[in-house]
Amino acid sequence: METMVSVGNGELWAEDSGGDGLPLVLVHPGVGDSTIWDPVLAALAARYRVVRYDARGYGRSPAPTGAYSPSADLAAVLDHFGLARAVLVGSSMGGAASVSLTLDAPERVAGLALFVPGVTGYDFDESDLNQEVARLAEAGDLEGIVRHGLGLWGKVGGGTPEADPVAAAHLRAVLPAWFSNVGHQQPDAPAFDRLGEIAVPTVLALGEQDRPQVVACNEQMAARIPGCRLVRLAKSDHYPTLREPEAVARLVEELYAEAR
Repeated sequence: METMVSVGNGELWAEDSGGDGLPLVLVHPGVGDSTIWDPVLAALAARYRVVRYDARGYGRSPAPTGAYSPSADLAAVLDHFGLARAVLVGSSMGGAASVSLTLDAPERVAGLALFVPGVTGYDFDESDLNQEVARLAEAGDLEGIVRHGLGLWGKVGGGTPEADPVAAAHLRAVLPAWFSNVGHQQPDAPAFDRLGEIAVPTVLALGEQDRPQVVACNEQMAARIPGCRLVRLAKSDHYPTLREPEAVARLVEELYAEAR
């Protein structure tokens, strides 16, 4: 079932597979919208109730018109579907939102499956990336941004649109959100130094072919989360659902079994 969810001064597109039991909520990365979960969706929805949604400006969700918080939007999605507790499955940007909600409302989270996650409060220097994206955007070279992004995040697929048209299509589709969300998305409170407060079953999967800065961040995150299981996906970059969907689905299922 597809629906639009009211979130403060905006709305989000969301989809609920239906069913009983503890739900899974899939929270997508900034390098793709909710369709990034397509390679694992059928396997997960065959066993569990699965909710996924598009963040503001991504996919089928309208661009924001005012300030918003990623974790507050995630909480609003849970509220809309009447989910008192859920297992959160977050990738990159979606991982950061999932971690923030777990710290803010631990009673609502039964488990965390994190894939190449981000986290607020980590000293991650993105100035070079932001400057290059700004330069290409000013020149009107959106395809150049796609090529640059794949060179950073899509090395397993070849690192170019020609070699990896699927990842290129995902990245190309989210560029409008990157620009429309500037000035509206408000960062959640710093979470990195609070990771030791997480008390739910957690698995964190990093992509060994991801950017070294992301790998280092993910290693430190796993070390700080009590009892976290760290998994190294040897054939993944920043697109694990595209590179190793079977491994992603298996890790979610294993985490779910712990969370029940």
